[in-house]
Amino acid sequence: MAVARKPVVEVRRSERRRRTVSAYRDGERVVVLIPDQFSRAEESEWVDKMLARLAAREERTGRSDSDLLLRAQRLIDRYLAEHGRMAVPASVRWVTNQNGRWGSCTPADRTIRISHRIQEMPDWVIDYVLLHELAHLVVPSHNARFWALVGRYPKAERARGYLEGVAAAAGVNLTD
Repeated sequence: MAVARKPVVEVRRSERRRRTVSAYRDGERVVVLIPDQFSRAEESEWVDKMLARLAAREERTGRSDSDLLLRAQRLIDRYLAEHGRMAVPASVRWVTNQNGRWGSCTPADRTIRISHRIQEMPDWVIDYVLLHELAHLVVPSHNARFWALVGRYPKAERARGYLEGVAAAAGVNLTD
């Protein structure tokens, strides 16, 4: 079993910073930005907090294409099992070039692409987007039969609302 090493941490104090603390990864180093007036005890406390936050974020965004394919298979087994091979994609992958949609499917070659922008969203939202694209393998259009398949997912409406809220907050118009 591998033991996770604590990364090299560089603490940068700022006289202009009053209350906020932030951190980011710079190569193998983690840079933590804190107010200059913090005591050494506060510094230590905030370094630990920020390392935990970074680790949690990286765990969420560290989702791989193979993880996405496993997730797709679980969704197929649960919601599209009666469609057999028809619902199984040739590939499922994260992409960084989708600015106008959360995911896309090409039924002709059975490929599914999911925007990297949802990697940090809750699992139930990712499941909804993925199931939406898997349903396109069975029904290519957005007709009633398609929406009936997507509607099998119990959190479909909640996920759609979540995605609409994210899009509205970002001031962008994203499509299904």
